[in-house]
Amino acid sequence: MSNPSKKISRTFPSRTEQLLEVREFVSEAAREFGFDDEEVANIALAVDEACTNIIKHAYQYARDKEIQITVNREHDVFEVRITDEGRPFDPAHLRTPNLQDHLTHYRKGGLGVYLMRRLMDAVEYNIKPGSRNEVRMVKNLFRAPSNTRK
Repeated sequence: MSNPSKKISRTFPSRTEQLLEVREFVSEAAREFGFDDEEVANIALAVDEACTNIIKHAYQYARDKEIQITVNREHDVFEVRITDEGRPFDPAHLRTPNLQDHLTHYRKGGLGVYLMRRLMDAVEYNIKPGSRNEVRMVKNLFRAPSNTRK
């Protein structure tokens, strides 16, 4: 695909049963952009984690709220912006999770932001108290250099 600049946006209800549609929306955009199946799955998982955190923490499971997802595709950069109007989240207060502790004590949850940061090339939070919250995630499409011998 030649990857012309393209921006698509969709709004989803803040319900966990909508996460499948969220993953499908982002997966289709990532696949069209040129990512392989593993990268598509990683991007979808990162977006799912971000939306799950919004539903659980920002909206506290309120089913009448909305999550907006905007995908910007330009050159080799795939950017996902997820916005909400819930409680602000400041990632500066998070500690890096102890994965061994999670595994040995079968802890549930608490790995979403860690996973997002591991799966994406960049994760940024833009918090505007009294306004909208935004998480911006970027994944770069790395192509093998073409053999251009003359």
